[in-house]
Amino acid sequence: MNNLELQKHANDVRKGIITGVHSAKAGHPGGSLSAADVFTFLYFEEMNIDPKNPDMENRDRFVLSKGHTAPGLYSALANRGYFPVEDLTTLRKLGSYLQGHPCIHIPGVDMSSGSLGQGISAAVGMALGAKMDQKDFRVYTLLGDGELEEGQVWEASMFAGFRKLDNLCVIVDNNNLQIDGAIDEVCSPYPIDKKFEAFNFHVINADAHDFDALRVAFNEARQTKGMPTCIVVHSLKGKGVSFMENALDWHGKAPNDEEFAVAMADLNKIEKELEKAGEA
Repeated sequence: MNNLELQKHANDVRKGIITGVHSAKAGHPGGSLSAADVFTFLYFEEMNIDPKNPDMENRDRFVLSKGHTAPGLYSALANRGYFPVEDLTTLRKLGSYLQGHPCIHIPGVDMSSGSLGQGISAAVGMALGAKMDQKDFRVYTLLGDGELEEGQVWEASMFAGFRKLDNLCVIVDNNNLQIDGAIDEVCSPYPIDKKFEAFNFHVINADAHDFDALRVAFNEARQTKGMPTCIVVHSLKGKGVSFMENALDWHGKAPNDEEFAVAMADLNKIEKELEKAGEA
């Protein structure tokens, strides 16, 4: 898939995030938006998946370790065809299958998640299981940079590195903001790359919003043998929505009607620019 197509899909994913969170009047838009390009690349290009057969035995697996950014995952799944995009407006509502954190009963969701630090542990288990069963699927997991403050992350990483799980790809969304402030002021995990290297990971740094850079990084991860890979993607929290970009307040807050209108206007403007680029 070419980059322009990916950019259009990513913008649709961002629209779905804003629509869902606004409808729910709750949720986490900031980190969902910063990871939207990664979600898009994984589901529209990188992973071996089939929305028509979501339980395909040899499919690649994805675990959203930073489960509070479920609006981003749900929007990517909906836009990829796992369930109707219209259902995003039911986010967090009574009786909806789209609750505040991913649940395994949702089409396309491979693991329930939410408690930070636990998702990577589940992903490591999946990767080990694939090795033991001699399956060739890959396992991807997305962590927040603030999540790295959880000790369980490093227990799982130590195990993955020791067992040389080269079918595991850990992605860290490094937007430098967590709920209480900048991560380097709350409890700094820096240098992130050196820490994962110390746990016997192959580490790649990439721009989270550059599809060429993401393509190179994920290709390198697939070609790496004998050790798991960690891709540290450097991102902008709230990417795509002017008043949310790099703004701590939008970690876990829904836009009101006026803010929703501004956000959608921002994304509609991007859509028009992408359409012009396609016509050029």
